[in-house]
Amino acid sequence: MATFNLSINGKSHAVEADADTPLLWALRDHLEMVGTKFGCGIGQCGACTIHIDGNATRSCLLPISSLEGKEITTIEGLSTDGSHPVQQAWKEVDVPQCGYCQAGQIMTASAFLETNPKPTEEEIKVAMNGNICRCSAYNRIQKAVAIASEKIG
Repeated sequence: MATFNLSINGKSHAVEADADTPLLWALRDHLEMVGTKFGCGIGQCGACTIHIDGNATRSCLLPISSLEGKEITTIEGLSTDGSHPVQQAWKEVDVPQCGYCQAGQIMTASAFLETNPKPTEEEIKVAMNGNICRCSAYNRIQKAVAIASEKIG
């Protein structure tokens, strides 16, 4: 095992783990940041989406050994009080049903809106396509992203 120094949500964290330990497990098991969820373990569902240097990334695929010097943002770090425009839009539309995928959905949406603050309906659908919602709340998710874009822009 080795110690890896990771910058997560603006704070430095030392994690002792094997080099190939996925970031998802370092977050959940070592640092007790459980907002990021395990879904599939192969990067297909999006439940584990976090930001690496502002880009939406699947944490289940990232070995912690590749992340020193990168800025990692989890759902816990998006805003400390739930005031991020995407989080506010999620509440306004009442998006979650079971809620399991929502952290990954929110992280994907917030990274997308950073690069495209005024997206079309089609661009929203394409951007959110990689995140699976078991409850099929896709229409509400897309509506919330559109509302968040109005708040951001």
